[in-house]
Amino acid sequence: MRLPVIFILLTVMIDAMGIGLIIPVMPDLIQNVDGGSLADAAIWGGILSTTFAVMQFLFGPVIGGLSDRFGRRPVLLIALVVMALDYVLMAVAGAIWLLLVGRVIGGITAATQSTASAYMADISALHERAARFGLVGAAFGAGFVLGPLLGGLLAEYGTRAPFWLAAVLAGANAVFGWIVLKETVTDATRRPFSWRRANPLGAFRALGRLPGVTPLLVVYFIYHVGFAVYPAVWPYFGKERFDWTPATVGLSLGLFGVTMALVQGGMIRPILKALGERGTVIAGHIFSIASLVLIAVVTSSTWVLLLTPLASMGGIIPPALQGIMSARVADDAQGELQGALSSASALAMILSPLVMTYTFAQFTDAQAPIYLPGAPFLLAAGLSTLGLAALLIGTRRDG
Repeated sequence: MRLPVIFILLTVMIDAMGIGLIIPVMPDLIQNVDGGSLADAAIWGGILSTTFAVMQFLFGPVIGGLSDRFGRRPVLLIALVVMALDYVLMAVAGAIWLLLVGRVIGGITAATQSTASAYMADISALHERAARFGLVGAAFGAGFVLGPLLGGLLAEYGTRAPFWLAAVLAGANAVFGWIVLKETVTDATRRPFSWRRANPLGAFRALGRLPGVTPLLVVYFIYHVGFAVYPAVWPYFGKERFDWTPATVGLSLGLFGVTMALVQGGMIRPILKALGERGTVIAGHIFSIASLVLIAVVTSSTWVLLLTPLASMGGIIPPALQGIMSARVADDAQGELQGALSSASALAMILSPLVMTYTFAQFTDAQAPIYLPGAPFLLAAGLSTLGLAALLIGTRRDG
């Protein structure tokens, strides 16, 4: 595999590692910084996650548009350097407002996943793109494996240790990219930067004019709203229902990431070949709905871990959807498309952490009418059902 492609996959993996590294320590970190109960920490965790997602939503199309104009290379390298500095800030933050500032900067720099996906589109034939996007998803899954595992282990050395590791990884990858990354945007595909298009609403509006793209954007958005229940609630859910330690939370998320990487990196190609892109999206929704319902109601930590492979099968949804939409967009707008998709997932992360953590707090509080820590997963299952319905109706009309 060529070194620039390895750099792209490492960039996506480090983005995921940076998120996953801090998930196991967030409940303890927030309680140490702000005090309060676990339910209070969950609310603050939702606020921090939402802040991160707001920045991704706002800057996804901006970063994608800048990469269409100035190239993928400078955008990716600058973002990695700023990301490294941001993790240093998070490592020394002693107040909630500094953590918020860190999440603002981190959300902007993490919006480059759209640029990484655009790079993969640049170097791939149309029939290869869905599988290549699956490879990007596998890299994200690999990062989701290593991040929580390392975060849980480093938590033994303090709640700040994971941030220092994330800073080192981002800085080292920036140096690697400086050496090996080649530019893929040429004068033939370069397009002027437009603020009118480089905002979430403008990007959605431009893409919405393309035949059959709007219903797929809706499905993509709904999927991410439901999927966000895992990073938003999992550490609080595990601690409340099973009394998991940060290390156990990290190991459980690592298991989820392993199976997700295997699905998106290895299984996506034969699934696409057997079912087609639309059939793959339908199958992914069925697996996702079943796993969310089961996780919500089981009371054994062993069974929750055994359900992980089933839950990871939902990971076949995004690359298949991306492949369908990428084929309907011109080559000089791949960055804009990926930026809009980044904003769609970020918008989901704006809404989902607040809703999911609030739902968790309402059903685990001492005054809760019904004690049900798995309530957010039932809510996510309902959203996945809605997404499946939107897919069937929207693509039928498109056909």
